[in-house]
Amino acid sequence: MKFSLFVHMERYDEQVGHRQLFDELTELTLMAEAGGFSTVWIGEHHAMEYTISPSPMPLLAYLAARTSTIRLGAGTIIAPFWHPIRVAGECALLDVISNGRMEVGLARGAYQYEFDRMMNGMPATDGGKYLREMVPVVKALWQGDVAHEGEIWKFPTATSSPRPLQQPTPPMWIAARDPDSHNFAVANGCNVMVTPLMKGDEEVVDLKNKFETALANNPDVPRPQLMVLRHTHVHAVDDPEGWKIGAEAISRFYRTFDAWFGNKQAPVNGLLAPSPEEKFKERPEFELENIRKNTMIGTPEEIIARIRHYQELGVDEFSFWADNSLPYAEKKKSLELFIEHVVPAFR
Repeated sequence: MKFSLFVHMERYDEQVGHRQLFDELTELTLMAEAGGFSTVWIGEHHAMEYTISPSPMPLLAYLAARTSTIRLGAGTIIAPFWHPIRVAGECALLDVISNGRMEVGLARGAYQYEFDRMMNGMPATDGGKYLREMVPVVKALWQGDVAHEGEIWKFPTATSSPRPLQQPTPPMWIAARDPDSHNFAVANGCNVMVTPLMKGDEEVVDLKNKFETALANNPDVPRPQLMVLRHTHVHAVDDPEGWKIGAEAISRFYRTFDAWFGNKQAPVNGLLAPSPEEKFKERPEFELENIRKNTMIGTPEEIIARIRHYQELGVDEFSFWADNSLPYAEKKKSLELFIEHVVPAFR
């Protein structure tokens, strides 16, 4: 079982400075590397303060200079917001800068809020066709000259400049949920990243089954990797009520997610208040006990047992999702407990 860190700069209060958040993200990454994590993942979001990353590339390039072993994952680039030549070139440059440690995840995008601003209001649900066209083109550009005449992009002969160090291509990942996206990822030789969000481990089983079906549909393709991304909060055994801190914070995170995803309110300076708790009174997944059960919250021994179950299912990588609205001190304490007690159980 490999472990990775999925992290953004999170800001809910204008009193917190962006430089402070950047330094905190850096410290968490250095901790993860020292703790034996394989990869740090940073995604892409626009004009949203609760997940700050207008491009993962400059953050990852900086971290490449501060680290030596941890791999650097763009997780994920939103395909409709990019051009294939730019994706190929920027990812290859990061691979050169990091001496072959780059990994790239691609996704179709989800927030209509972002598509309203980045794509002139195009429906976010149309993002899939951009993803499906982009993946093979980027792979071809990494190999040398290629001209492309697609539905979305058209360009004469071009190549990736520079070329990536990792050959034939750096690892590519697809954020997958439905069967078609699993099948597309496997058929195109891409690893698969999944997240159950607020759902329980039955959702992990369902996503794993979709992955297995995609493998069966593509018997001639070597088996790619499967990663599960989970909000994670570890608390000490001698703090039996410590789980509530994590559950309350994750509730706030998803109520904020709901406000952004609903796209009904105009944010002020990139900030949007969480949807009110009353809205979710009839939603059992928002009950604190269910958040505790469904996300990765618990003592080290409880976390170990859950991840062992994932390992038995065939999951190759567990990603510690650090975005959860907690203060930095709590995030750091949780990651320290995970490194000290959970990681050694899988070595």
